[in-house]
Amino acid sequence: MTTRAEDNLMDWLRDAHAMEEQAEKMLAATAARLENYPILKQRIEQHLQETRRQATLVRSCIDRRGGDTSAVKDITGRIVAMAQGMSGMFVSDEVVKASISSYAFEHMEIASYRTLAAAAAVCNDAETQRVCEEILQEEIAMADWLAQQLPAITREFLLRDETPNATAKH
Repeated sequence: MTTRAEDNLMDWLRDAHAMEEQAEKMLAATAARLENYPILKQRIEQHLQETRRQATLVRSCIDRRGGDTSAVKDITGRIVAMAQGMSGMFVSDEVVKASISSYAFEHMEIASYRTLAAAAAVCNDAETQRVCEEILQEEIAMADWLAQQLPAITREFLLRDETPNATAKH
């Protein structure tokens, strides 16, 4: 019989897995559309690989705890990500909006993994705590990188947008 804390941890792990599925789709869509921002594209592609590994790590925690991922949550995350990815096609400042959205999403992930690590500690699940703290560090690194890059991305966008025959949006 599981405790309520263990049930909550499992639900939150399922949420985290769906969050990583959503992040994977969002990052892939953004990377595929970026043409004129090679540094940003490279970092997003790197984080995409991290995100895929993170989804696998979270799934392993769920499996080890005797659960399974939530197909409904995973599919919902993918649908939301697809809509977010498609919305960028219709704005003139896609690279700026995508950077802002990514930065905000990273902070949601940071909060989630801090919560998961604390819940795993309460449940005496040292391996899940370790995994969540490892993922947390990658999310913090990506958020910090985006925070440092947002001014440069904005400047580059504005300069490209003022240049005749240049594509600024992506």
